[in-house]
Amino acid sequence: MLSESSVKLGTSRSVIRELFEFGKQRAAIVGAENVYDFSIGNPSVAPPAQVNETAIDILKNADPVAIHGYTSANGDILVRQQLAQSVNNRFSTSYTADNFYIATGAAGALCSAIKGLCCPNDEFVVFAPYFPEYKVFIEAMGGRMALVPADIDTFQINFDAFVSTLNENTKAVIINSPNNPSGAVYSKETIERLAAILTEKSNEYGHPIYLISDEPYREIAYGVEIPWVPDYYGCTIVCYSYSKSLSLPGERVGYVLVPDSCNEQEPVYAAVTGAARALGYVNAPSLFQRVCAQCSDMTADIGIYERNRNILLEGLRSFGYHCVEPGGTFYLFPRTLEADDVAFCERAKQFDLLIVPGVGFGCPGHTRISYCVPTERIERALPVFKKLAESYK
Repeated sequence: MLSESSVKLGTSRSVIRELFEFGKQRAAIVGAENVYDFSIGNPSVAPPAQVNETAIDILKNADPVAIHGYTSANGDILVRQQLAQSVNNRFSTSYTADNFYIATGAAGALCSAIKGLCCPNDEFVVFAPYFPEYKVFIEAMGGRMALVPADIDTFQINFDAFVSTLNENTKAVIINSPNNPSGAVYSKETIERLAAILTEKSNEYGHPIYLISDEPYREIAYGVEIPWVPDYYGCTIVCYSYSKSLSLPGERVGYVLVPDSCNEQEPVYAAVTGAARALGYVNAPSLFQRVCAQCSDMTADIGIYERNRNILLEGLRSFGYHCVEPGGTFYLFPRTLEADDVAFCERAKQFDLLIVPGVGFGCPGHTRISYCVPTERIERALPVFKKLAESYK
């Protein structure tokens, strides 16, 4: 006998991966330059030069046994001290190394936080549109996902639906701002209202409702304020990754931050580290713990993504697509030109245009377009987006 759920996860292909494979097949037939793949959110901007320089310096000058050996399970103490100082300088906080658990990317951070919190019958509230792996993570840890439908006019929180979703079994709420797939940034007013509701409901139910702030795109923002969520709601757990800010998705380094303001901070931190132990996360990669800590105040060239956004957004709107302007990330999430977003994306494939249906993000009638691609691909694709729109007239 095998775990049926694990077999299902291991054999079912994601729509994104299927599009990626389709693109490779079409490229062999029509040429790679004639396939317009906007399916995968893989950073296309090189890391800052200092990343490689820092890695080389460490490799040349540090103790090789220490570089490639185990760190503490919760991360190298010097690394955690550096990260605490970096965050404190940016957000006027007073965290210490003991507030940080170094995780294997945002996925490892989220899994550790969810498993650390989850008890039988617990529910985790998620807002559409949402990163599809949330459901996988929550259910794998024994929880239930409760989905709040989207406010498709703004992609801020649909508060009426949210309040009706909360109940005594609500253990945590997960937010993702800037958001994958919409690019929306939750405003200060949205965070304040969310915090007020969570405080009220925590008091009503007699137990804390934790807020998990999933922030891998925090640095990819275009002139908008990204509220520091723990300033508004003490019982917040921050999950972060250097995959996007430093363009290091393959190196798998991030962190869980459990602030002192979090209800039962020490037991919660212990639960996160214990969950990571149970999941087999011995420690995040040792070399890149050090690299990320030393480069934590840097970012890749975010201006390239902003330019891509502006070109694509202006072009799509001129062709008749409705799209909420993203304040961050490297995604657009326009409405599809027919109600069936899967059918729309299938029609796009006829033009060798690869975009992802919104239904998988809990928001049908939309499509995700990942613009972390070379700018010239966007420029070449604009006439194709126009042809797709004209096919509906």
